[in-house]
This record gives sequence, structure tokens and C-alpha cells, in this order.
Amino acid sequence: MWCLELLLPLLLIIHDASCQWSIWLPRDISAMTNSCVVIPCSFMYPSGIRPIRGVHGIWYFGQPYPQLFPPVVFKSLTEVVHESYKGRTKLLGDLNQRNCTLLIGNIGAEHSGRYYFRADIGGANKYSYPDFAELKVLDQPSIDVPEEIVSDESLELTCYVPDNCPDMTPEIQWMYTDYLPDPAFSTEYLEESNTAVLSNTLVFTPRPMHNGQLLGCRVYYPNTTLVYERLISLDVKYSPRSVWVNVSSEVMESSSVTLHCEVDSNPPPRISWMFEDNELLWDTASNLSLSLDDVTPVNEGVYTCVGDNGYGVMNTSMYLAVKYPPREPVVNESLTVVEGASLALHCSTQGSPAPTLTWLKDGELVGTITAGELSVLEIVEVTPQEDGHYRCLAENEHGRASTSLNITVEYAPVLLEESKCTVVREGVQCVCIATGNPEPTIEFYLPDLNVTVNETDGRYNFYTHTDGHTSTAMIKLREKGERADNGGPAVNVHCSMHNIYGRESVLLELQQEKKYMMAVIVGTIGGVAVIAFIIAAVRYVGQNNKKENGNPRQDVVLENPALYYSAVKKDKQNLRKKVGEDGDYQSVGSMAGLERQELNYAALEFMGRRPREGATGRGDDGSNYTEIKAK
Repeated sequence: MWCLELLLPLLLIIHDASCQWSIWLPRDISAMTNSCVVIPCSFMYPSGIRPIRGVHGIWYFGQPYPQLFPPVVFKSLTEVVHESYKGRTKLLGDLNQRNCTLLIGNIGAEHSGRYYFRADIGGANKYSYPDFAELKVLDQPSIDVPEEIVSDESLELTCYVPDNCPDMTPEIQWMYTDYLPDPAFSTEYLEESNTAVLSNTLVFTPRPMHNGQLLGCRVYYPNTTLVYERLISLDVKYSPRSVWVNVSSEVMESSSVTLHCEVDSNPPPRISWMFEDNELLWDTASNLSLSLDDVTPVNEGVYTCVGDNGYGVMNTSMYLAVKYPPREPVVNESLTVVEGASLALHCSTQGSPAPTLTWLKDGELVGTITAGELSVLEIVEVTPQEDGHYRCLAENEHGRASTSLNITVEYAPVLLEESKCTVVREGVQCVCIATGNPEPTIEFYLPDLNVTVNETDGRYNFYTHTDGHTSTAMIKLREKGERADNGGPAVNVHCSMHNIYGRESVLLELQQEKKYMMAVIVGTIGGVAVIAFIIAAVRYVGQNNKKENGNPRQDVVLENPALYYSAVKKDKQNLRKKVGEDGDYQSVGSMAGLERQELNYAALEFMGRRPREGATGRGDDGSNYTEIKAK
């Protein structure tokens, strides 16, 4: 500060050469409130003017011209000054030496403004210099902050305080630097335009974590209570260092979902939501939400949130899974295949989670259960048993769906084991049952007669019926044929069946009808039992008569002896089938032998009795006997 006093004489010498009205003073000067300030000043007047009673001067505030009645800051002739400057001002310079330096003490904010000097050389030689010094009264120090603070780049912050009060020297301290990485401090004293400034520079490398952190500069004057502080908030620019989004989630089809994204960066980034390569939404903000309504499987996929603020780019992705029940499976069209061929049935569907696929045939499980969206049921060498209704069932935890198809297997005729010829009371009944696809045509062939029967004529009753793939044909024969070696009727009937895939002829076996045979057996046994009962009764009567007459050889004459027998009732409806009227039944072979099996007889021997005429005889051993016959 005292260097200013050394410079002023030199300035006066320089200005004296011009010999004009001129002044030199700092255009701007500052001071802390409640401190003091010295405004250095030197002036010149024309050299031809000689002061009459010395040189005098006046300092004005705000205006240089007296006629405008500006406040008087200092006046050398009197102590009359403006109220706000009483006791505060003092002229430090010697006006006779053309030094007009002014001291203002205990300044306040109201003293900020322009200060003008008016020189009074005597007489009419008075001059108000238009140049001024503008005083700024500060209540806090100033901090020089770069326009841009970038993370991980070295930063310099400088705190300034004016030092224009010779009686008070300030000191500077930085506040809130404990959390800075390796801070460095340096102090510097600056002079410019005869004003002094004390500065302290803080150097460190900021990080994103320092964004928004407070730093302070404190100025104090030793041995006083004057303390001044200035706080700043660091605006640290940094690229996006984190992008937060929802965790991958699952939603049901047709529901709504909101995807959130938050980006940590400074300045706020341009956030965009991307689906695959398409930008769905963007905004310049610290967060952005994307809403999806009526979600479908098309919305399933990877969603990416991208943050870009000019200092860097960062993105984070998430997967949105859309859950839905299986779609209706796609299967083969209904098929017609030939027996022995190979077949592959395909079933495909979509569902989330992946469904299980099950093949059912006529409601029964076939093949294996497949987990996935495709199932193939392979059938090698198709048989008629594979003919039927097939259904592919798709299931997952959200529902089920199915699609059906029909498999039709075409094959050559096959004779069923129920085919046979049966002896019934009225003749022989032959039944031929065959299955095939297309349904087979059945004919009867009688090789003995060289006749093929496929329609009704005068001697044969022919009947046919088709049910699905099964054909049934029946013929009833009433002709009597030759007796076979075993005594039964001889029947020679062939069943001939055919469709487009083949022909077959089979000789039908002859079987006795079970109900008829049972009636014959029961009748025979019943007849024998009746005869045995009659014999026992006759013997019993003969023994009683012998005892009563005392002659064991006395003949017993039975007049019209009672004949007991049992008749077995035959149910003709159970022994034969009726086709047409009763007169339409035909016999094949001799049935007389079967009819005569209903005749039962017994022989009774009466020992020592008188034989009757026409009913007696003698045996080979000379014994007498009587024969009782039932007709």
C-alpha cells in the first residue's frame, strides 16, 4: 500500500509537463464493509496559474458539479461534510503537492458509488474533474470459479479480498476442505491500478461425489472482530456413472407395466428408452418412465435405457417377459393312410412359459410328453389299431389349449373269430364277420354245390349288415346233407371277403349250438333217471307180493302197468334263429338221429311169474322176462 506514496511524485512530474486540468485516480476500487479504503489521487492544473492562498480541494459523492448539490465527502477549507461522512474521511495527500489521496473509514454499503474531486486554486480557478473512482463496498470476499468444473480434471479456485486499508491487513482461509482429495493452497498479493488485492488459491481434482459440495472462503482481520465468508456449491460435470432400471420382470398378457430409469450424471442427460433398435421415448431429465399398456407377446424382449449428457454415455438393459397361456396348437390335417405305412404327426404352439405337449388317442396317452413348442409323434408301420381320433394338448401354468385330427387307416379284410357255422334245431346257421377299410364285401361259397351266395334265393336266407368298418353276413341252410364220419351233419361253407386292398376265403368250422346240445343232454339224463325209478318201484312191489304169498316163484301179472317218464321241454326259440317265417327253415343232412335221442326205454325182468301172451319170452339161460316198451 505504501508503494502508492512513492509513485505519486513521479506521476506529478509526468503530468506537469502537460500543464492541463487533469486527474489520475483508480476507476474501480473496493473495500470490505466496516473497514477502510484509501482512494489514491493526483491532479494537475495549468502551469500558468499561480495559487493565491494555496491549493484547496473538495471530494463529492455521486456528482462532480456543485450546482447539483452533491453530498460533500471532504472539504479542505471547512469541516462541513455530508452527515454520512462525518468523522469518516481524511485527506492523506498534500494538495499543494497536487496529491488528493482520500481515506474513508468505517465504510458501509451506503458509501458505494462514484467519487469526484474538485480543485480550488484560488479565484476563478476552480475545476471539477469529470473522472471518478467508483467504490464498491463488499460484505463478503469473491471467489473466482471456472465456468466449467469437470470431474477428474484439476480445478483451481481463488478467493479474493481487497487490501486497500493501510491500518488493516486481511487473512484468508478455505472452509470445508477436509473431504477434498489432496488439496493445495497458495497465497498471492496483487496490485493493479494502485489498488491491492489479496488472493488465496485452492487446487484439487474433483470427483462426481464432490458435485454439490460446499466450499467456503473466510476473510478475517487480525485483532478485530471483522469476519467475512463466502460459500459456493461445486457444480462438477461428469458423465453418467450409473443407470438404474427395473430388474427383469414378468407380466401377464393384456396387463400394464411401467419401466423406470434413473441416470446419475451432471448435467442431466438425455434419457432414451430403446426396444431392440427402436427409440420408444426420450427426455432430458434425471429419470424417465416408460408405460406399456395391454401387453402382448410382441412386447417381450430386451429394453435398454441410454443416458447421454455430452460428457459420456452409459446404458443398462432389462428383459421383460410376457406370460400367456398356450395358443391353439397347429397340427396336421386329418389323414388317410394305408396299413404298413409310416406316419409323423406334428404339433406346434406358443406359450410362456414353454408349454408341455401331450398326444392323446381316443382320450388315452400315446407317445411321450414333450416340454417345448414342438412335438412329433412318429408311428412306424401303421396298423388298424392306430385308426382313431388324435388330440394334441398344450398346457402351462396359465392355461391349456388343444387341436384334434383324425387318422383313418385303410387295410385288407380280416376275419374275426366270431365267424362260424352252428347246428341249430332247424338246420345250420353260418355267420361271417370281417373288418376292413373300406368295409369288406362278404359272400358265402358252397363248394359242394359250386354256388356263391350273396343274395337271398328260394333255398338260402342271406343277410348282411355293415357297422363302421365291420361287415357281418349270415346264411341259414335247411337242406339235409350227408352225415359226416362222426355222425353229425356234413357242412362245407366258405366265407369270402374282399375290398380294394385284398381278398380272403376261409372255411367256416361247424359247431353244435350250445343251448340245443344242453337240452339233448338234459333230456337224455332225465329219461334214464325216470326208467331207473320205474325199475326200482317194480322190484319193490314184486318183493312185497312174494312175502305175502309165501311163494317166491309166483308170477306177477301187471295189467297195463303205469309208465312214468319225464319229458324235457325244449325251448325252440333258444335252439334256432328265425329269419322270415317258420316255414323258411332248411335242414342240412339227416336230423332223424338227433330227434330219436329223445326216445327212452327200459327192460324189466319178472322172475318165476307166468308170462302173458305177446309180452313174454325166455332168455338164453332159460329165465322168463317181460318187456315193457314206451313209445
